Amino acid sequence: MDTSESSSTESAPAEATPQTPPRGWRRWAMDTRPLRIPAFRRLWSSTIVTAVGSQLTAVAVPKQIYDITHSSAWVGYASLVGLVPMVVFALWGGAIADTVDRRRLLLITNAGIAVTSLLFWVQAAMGAHSVALLMVLLGAQQAFFGLNSPTRSASVARLVPAEELPAANALGATVMQTGLVVGPLLAGALIPVIGLPSLYLIDTLALCVTVWAVFRLPPLAPLGDAPARRAGLREIAAGFRYIAGHKVLLLSFLADIIAMVFGMPRALYPELAAQTYASWGEGLALGVLFAGIAVGAVLGGLFSGVFSRARRHGWMVIGAVAGWGVAIAGFGLSGNLWLALVFLAAAGVADMVSMVFRQAILLSAATDEMRGRMQGVFTVVVVGGPRLADVLHGTAGSVFGAQAAVAGGGVLVVVAILVLAAAVPALRRYRI
Repeated sequence: MDTSESSSTESAPAEATPQTPPRGWRRWAMDTRPLRIPAFRRLWSSTIVTAVGSQLTAVAVPKQIYDITHSSAWVGYASLVGLVPMVVFALWGGAIADTVDRRRLLLITNAGIAVTSLLFWVQAAMGAHSVALLMVLLGAQQAFFGLNSPTRSASVARLVPAEELPAANALGATVMQTGLVVGPLLAGALIPVIGLPSLYLIDTLALCVTVWAVFRLPPLAPLGDAPARRAGLREIAAGFRYIAGHKVLLLSFLADIIAMVFGMPRALYPELAAQTYASWGEGLALGVLFAGIAVGAVLGGLFSGVFSRARRHGWMVIGAVAGWGVAIAGFGLSGNLWLALVFLAAAGVADMVSMVFRQAILLSAATDEMRGRMQGVFTVVVVGGPRLADVLHGTAGSVFGAQAAVAGGGVLVVVAILVLAAAVPALRRYRI
């Protein structure tokens, strides 16, 4: 594949400096080569702070809604309120990111997220006790996030060489997964000490660090002499036509949909904790189940040196999705909580590998003028897939039982990805 278009950019080195491959244990350690690039290092460093801060708000909002309403249904409605603007603005944000300076768009959207976090703090500190106000702020924040996420992801390919994209993706994903583990635990520990409103304030301060880091990035204006375009429905539709015309991009999305829709059993965690693993304590079991995949993803990122240097990206995605399915099936058959944790952690490692190489494919196979839209669709798939899985697994669990539904879903993942790989060779042939 010709990668000159995606790697030779005005803000990233055209060629990576040749280096001797690492030996011994260093082969397994996380590949940190992208951190030698100052612009990427600034962007990544800001993620360390906000990965935890964003999870403080993610815990505080449903907690505050439940404290006001004493209803889990309202917590669920809040999730829907956040999903709709995120999906709409992720698609639109991807189109905008392909037409403007991405650095400027990142500044605007990160500032918007920071302002909404500050308003969350103000309403909580004043004791507003208004679910309607919380819903409005949540919708606004998720809209800014929808605009921000594809822009941030698309910018990575302008900051690092193409051959280092897997390593850059692994670095970013490891930090985000660490935030998914540390953030909720920290929120639970801080609420009794400093109060719920302070969580919003901490997140606001963390976002200020992000704004400063983005301000120090180089300009990321559209490349070449492309004519100015308006980011409307026509541009969004052009993005979907681009996906349809490039099989490897379409297959990368389908691989994630297969893994998440058939193989993400989080809707069954409460039932499994209350029944299958009740002897270990329902609270402990629930915490272990929800943390298991994230723990595995972090471990996969820390030891990502080997797979981040792989060149057969298509086979890495196929193998990772199949591995995810095997691990989920094993989890479904596990009657022991700690064995279940092992399988979930293995699934987390596989998910990390899949995410790293799917992102690398999207960033390297798409032209720069299309990367924002590809990342917008990626955001929608990543967020929407697990929600479809909640409905599917919840229904299957009530019919077949929780463990059978989980194990069956894992088997379906393996079968579906192998059939897809056999039927359409574009993905397994893709390499960089």
